[in-house]
Amino acid sequence: MKNNRCLGVWMDHHEAHLMEYSLEQPNMKTIYSGFTSEQRSESLEKGEKLMHHKENQMQEQFYKQLGIEMQEYDEVLLFGPTEAKVELFNLLREMKACSHIHFSLRQAERMTANQQQAFVKDFFGKPIMHQMLDHQQHKS
Repeated sequence: MKNNRCLGVWMDHHEAHLMEYSLEQPNMKTIYSGFTSEQRSESLEKGEKLMHHKENQMQEQFYKQLGIEMQEYDEVLLFGPTEAKVELFNLLREMKACSHIHFSLRQAERMTANQQQAFVKDFFGKPIMHQMLDHQQHKS
């Protein structure tokens, strides 16, 4: 039986914390959206329409970068306080390179790094049957 590679991703619209599930010390990586408050101010000075266009462009780049990071995993848990996880999921399920991934989405509040790691360990540490049922519910 193949050993699935699992990844937990706590995210909002500005940053994502990627944690590979492992029984050893978790490997955590942070990716930030390129749309900073300085860019927001500069774009807003040029017009609100331009600011929204720039923000959407940067958000799409952020999501695509996350998709590239996730391609080597079999199971991905997306969790966090905003709808960013749903937006990312909708984009990734259209990407052929991510079609093999089983996604699960969970609502979660802001968390410390330790809380995020515990959330991921708890989720992927569930009995296999519960995980399979969960994945079937989120598979399109």
